[in-house]
Amino acid sequence: MPSIKISKELNSRMYFLTFTIKNWYYIFDRHNRFQILSNSIQYCQKNKDLKLFVYVFMLNHLHLIASSSNMIAFVRDFKRFTSKEIQKNIIATEPNVLKLFQADNNKYEFWQKTNMPKLIESEKYFFQKANYIHENPIRKQYVANPEHWYWSSANPHSAIKTETVET
Repeated sequence: MPSIKISKELNSRMYFLTFTIKNWYYIFDRHNRFQILSNSIQYCQKNKDLKLFVYVFMLNHLHLIASSSNMIAFVRDFKRFTSKEIQKNIIATEPNVLKLFQADNNKYEFWQKTNMPKLIESEKYFFQKANYIHENPIRKQYVANPEHWYWSSANPHSAIKTETVET
């Protein structure tokens, strides 16, 4: 099945995105790997025109509602950079885990090919997806309230700052 991509004509719009680790492997639960994601998002906010509205980092995937003047480049650069950093982290901390991500070409693939972009076209859809994102840690029974999951825009103490949505 071909991967769903962001259309060039709608490149600068707001999207709900999901980034998933290959084989849904739980990789972010150790060795400061959430910090790799956080650093990359913050860099993109400062230097790549990323506007982040809602997010959650889970153990094997993350969800974002975001916009950028070039979402295609953001997705490409985010996946490329975090892949390199995750690979370095795994080599330094758990080298045997690296073989789980080896592709046929002897390179390593950490992210699934698609990011499942969904265009945010209405206020109702935005809030539906925002609620879905914030409820993710609750559905997994990691926390009882969305604001208790540190790696979420629901948590006011999270290191990643989000944009306010104008309704």
